[in-house]
Amino acid sequence: MQTKNRSLLIFILGLLTAIGPFSIDMYLPGFPDIAKSLETTVSHVSLSLSSFFIGISAGQFLYGPLLDRYGRKKPLHIGLLIYLLASVGCAFAASANMLIVLRLLQALGGCVGMVASRAMVRDLFPVKDNAKIFSLLMLVVAISPIIAPTLGGYLAAVLGWQSIFVVLSVMGLGILILAYKFLPESRQPDSTYSLKPKPILQKFAAVIKEPQFYTYAFTGACASSGMYAYIAGSPYVFMELFKVSEKQYGWIFALIAMGLIGASQLNSVLLRTFKSEQVIKVALLCQSITGLVLFAGTYFHFLELFSTIFFIFIFLCCQGFTFPNSSALSLAPFGHLAGSASALLGGIQMSIGAFSSAMVSVLNNHTALPMTGIMACCSLTSFSILMIGSRIIKYRASIAEVEEQSVDAIGTS
Repeated sequence: MQTKNRSLLIFILGLLTAIGPFSIDMYLPGFPDIAKSLETTVSHVSLSLSSFFIGISAGQFLYGPLLDRYGRKKPLHIGLLIYLLASVGCAFAASANMLIVLRLLQALGGCVGMVASRAMVRDLFPVKDNAKIFSLLMLVVAISPIIAPTLGGYLAAVLGWQSIFVVLSVMGLGILILAYKFLPESRQPDSTYSLKPKPILQKFAAVIKEPQFYTYAFTGACASSGMYAYIAGSPYVFMELFKVSEKQYGWIFALIAMGLIGASQLNSVLLRTFKSEQVIKVALLCQSITGLVLFAGTYFHFLELFSTIFFIFIFLCCQGFTFPNSSALSLAPFGHLAGSASALLGGIQMSIGAFSSAMVSVLNNHTALPMTGIMACCSLTSFSILMIGSRIIKYRASIAEVEEQSVDAIGTS
């Protein structure tokens, strides 16, 4: 693959992966304006974030089998079209409940980009390079938390919150055109792939039974959920509790996201020396410690604005190491089931993310404790799953090695 074509391909795959994060981050600064315009509360508006997570979770389970049955491009184009139409609808939402429903549809369309991009990385690149490719995708994805909230804050302040969804519509159209013109079909349609519920569930079961998949899928999902708890709680914590403006919130969000970008790129450098398994273990240990300090500081009231920003920055830096390595390690055992494995990976991640973001709203007690508490809980759970799962993987590998040696011994006797 030529360097120029490879760079363009990675850029487009990064844009597809970024659809979800961009659609989340860009409208966060507009929460107060949306609540005022639709005559409701910020907590009610935040349910549109939860509905987005639900849609993006359920949609990935749907697209996985479709991508394996019809190839990568056709379902991708249809999903992006649904995203485009739903984004236009969000701009004209007349009530909070309507916005919640339209955000669900927007997520159902946009999540195809996340599933297709992961599957196409597995299709087009050697397995040994997957973690490095995911790190490069993170470079594109991580730009969204820098640009999106800042741009969203300015749009909400100058043109009104509706303009945010107009921009998302234009972005969706642009990505659809790029995907149609420049993305190759990395997997031909397979007419033997059944779309009946039983075979689909059997394929999902075959994927999730693999110890390497469930260990790193749930490890990555729980770690990501800490980030989603931050995304869900940060508008209230920064704009309501710390009284920063919409524009200031956008800059804070961007600053914290720079840690995610820097770490994801440093990850590529570290992988030249260390294995993905080693990097993710250290990253999650650091994230767990940071999460505990953040929660304790909030509980005992010794954190103010700048120290809160600092610890969240460190927390997100750890996520920059966790995501690419957990994704690559989860998908490594699969070739022909890459679409289903990618869908299951994304579905698990977003389901837990939807739950954690919803709990931030449900547990709202007018402090930062729900956000920081869930962040700490997610990081500790992730690290625990990694430790237990790693032992299971080593145990299974040792059994397989003994069985192989036994077969060899019988064959030579």
